[in-house]
Amino acid sequence: MFKKTLNHTLVFLLAAVVIFLDQVTKHLVRARLALNESWSPFAWLAPYARILRINNTGAAFGMFKTGGSLFTVIAIIVSLVILYYAFQLPAGQWWMRVALGLQLGGAIGNLIDRLLFGPVTDFVSVGTFAIFNVADASISIGVAVLAVLMLSEALAERKKTQSAPPAEQTDLSEAS
Repeated sequence: MFKKTLNHTLVFLLAAVVIFLDQVTKHLVRARLALNESWSPFAWLAPYARILRINNTGAAFGMFKTGGSLFTVIAIIVSLVILYYAFQLPAGQWWMRVALGLQLGGAIGNLIDRLLFGPVTDFVSVGTFAIFNVADASISIGVAVLAVLMLSEALAERKKTQSAPPAEQTDLSEAS
């Protein structure tokens, strides 16, 4: 009973942790930094990594800046699909549940920003990489885990078909 419940709740527990961390970090950044203001604990670190508060009206990592409303709808649809799929997974499938939980938490974290503030607050600035937040990172990690799972399943399936003995072929000329 406990294992079955844990199977169904792992996605939601992980999503809740991601949403909490995402919203707390965004709140701290909004409370302590003005828009476009940056902070770094060490001056030498600032060119490489810093906290830089920006508003993102587009998708993850600042892509498609004019699609805010579209991304609100997409986030809702993706969240519903993940919720549906999470209940369809057979027992086990822990890594799939981790991937879904990360993606769900990230989608809802950014959706909360869109619904409450309009744009999404991004603040992690590393080198010349696009500025992102906890939700963006969570979605990216979830997608990477999902990609690794799909690749490993495809490789396992290919290995299984290559190692299977060839099907016996009957000679039709002998059967006549």
